[in-house]
Amino acid sequence: MACDQPTQAQEGQTQTTKEVTMEENVQSQAGVLVLKNMPEFKAEAFNAETGHYTEVSSEDYKGKWTVVCFYPADFTFVCPTEIAAMNAHLDIIKGELGCEVLAVSTDTKFSHKRFVETEPLLKGLKMTIAADPTHDMSRKFGVLIEDAGIALRGRFLINPDGVIVAEEVQAPPVGRNVKEFIRQIQAHQHAYKTGEVCPAGWRPGKKTLPVNTDVEPMTGRVGDYITLEEILAD
Repeated sequence: MACDQPTQAQEGQTQTTKEVTMEENVQSQAGVLVLKNMPEFKAEAFNAETGHYTEVSSEDYKGKWTVVCFYPADFTFVCPTEIAAMNAHLDIIKGELGCEVLAVSTDTKFSHKRFVETEPLLKGLKMTIAADPTHDMSRKFGVLIEDAGIALRGRFLINPDGVIVAEEVQAPPVGRNVKEFIRQIQAHQHAYKTGEVCPAGWRPGKKTLPVNTDVEPMTGRVGDYITLEEILAD
């Protein structure tokens, strides 16, 4: 079914009277980047781990699982809590899951450096923060608040094929949940590797749906494979 199609490819798929190709789906998704290629970008940045300025580009992340995470601005209030939470889980996100992390705001690289050096929550930060003062990246990813010149809280998960497989965008007042994001990475990596799909709330060790091998008998009979209790179990 359309919602169970692999996320690696966008071309060469067959079409039936009840389905449209992924390419056609993508063309109809105005304002949504899921199933589209990661936008090309190049930006100056501050590498908090080395303490030096650097440059980053979309080329650096090709062939890798990557998260590009926009936040509104340096020296604000919710933003350092999100960055600190992500940094505290880098051993899982980058270490165990092999997912690169790039934070981005519309501030300059100089502001990023000062922000990291002065905000207590960012002590020991090991992340790279891209600078987007021209708003090029924020606009390409569709998260720029034009009138304010800042970005929404946009988080994009990109697979090794360069395809965006998850997108979460929130208004500035509310921070995001890094543990839920880790669960999403784990689920997307499992689906990418196995061709199976992950039901609601899936975590490693829980039951998946093998639509890659049992799609016909499963159609309309998902409840024969998994129960609501299994779906809701912690």
